[in-house]
Amino acid sequence: QKQLVESGGGLVQPGGSLSVSCEASGFSLDYYAIGWFRQAPGKERVGISCVAIDGESTHYADSVKGRFTISRDDAKNTVYLQMNRLKPEDTAVYYCNAWGPSDYWGRGTQVTVSS
Repeated sequence: QKQLVESGGGLVQPGGSLSVSCEASGFSLDYYAIGWFRQAPGKERVGISCVAIDGESTHYADSVKGRFTISRDDAKNTVYLQMNRLKPEDTAVYYCNAWGPSDYWGRGTQVTVSS
């Protein structure tokens, strides 16, 4: 079965750090660009970061620039999002998306930033 599975979400205090992962199974990420999206309660899903196939080209939304870092490890078929200096407004369900020959979405992982 071809799928993406996010993991690593949880509860963290403001100012803290968290890393979420997105692992592909049933297909190789070698041919896919990867994006991280998030959806806060009552709001639309928005893109926050993406990484190109080469792993060198990255992009960040202004809301996370300088705090979040996206990376990929094609040997592990996994993409990561390192989140630092987290804020309450970062609370959301985080989804990964792989686009290329096909288009895949994970089911999301909850990140809650609260004291």
